[in-house]
Amino acid sequence: MSFRTVTIFILALTLPAPGWSSSHFNLLDFKKSTIEVVGRDKIYKFKVELALTPPQQSMGLMFRRFVAADAGMLFVYNRASTITMWMKNTFVPLDIIFIRSDGRIHRIAERTIPLSETRIFSGMPVTAVLELNGGTVERLGIKVGDRVQGPALQAN
Repeated sequence: MSFRTVTIFILALTLPAPGWSSSHFNLLDFKKSTIEVVGRDKIYKFKVELALTPPQQSMGLMFRRFVAADAGMLFVYNRASTITMWMKNTFVPLDIIFIRSDGRIHRIAERTIPLSETRIFSGMPVTAVLELNGGTVERLGIKVGDRVQGPALQAN
């Protein structure tokens, strides 16, 4: 067997099969929590999976074919840093919300393009990122400056 053949074989073993969700990776079992986005006159509640570890954060919502309207994923980081996201292997459009350490929304990237490798930057150090179904931000009127709160963010 050549080096190239071995490399391709090993790579094939490490890649998830099409249609697999993160639940197929027992090391990537995501804890669940709830969060609230507090706007000027409304509070919106979401059930989120928590991406707390680097492997979970690398996987995110990749390979998912569906995200419920009241669900999403919350990426929580140990310290504030400039974050870069992308949509590689992500099949559903997402609204990506970058959250400062004070819980305020700093930036929103709406209706990101599925499967795109275009980088989506936070623009400043943030401590969390919330991914929701594409169009949720517009539908609910979520804005920069709104506050995101929940148990997972309190430890931050």
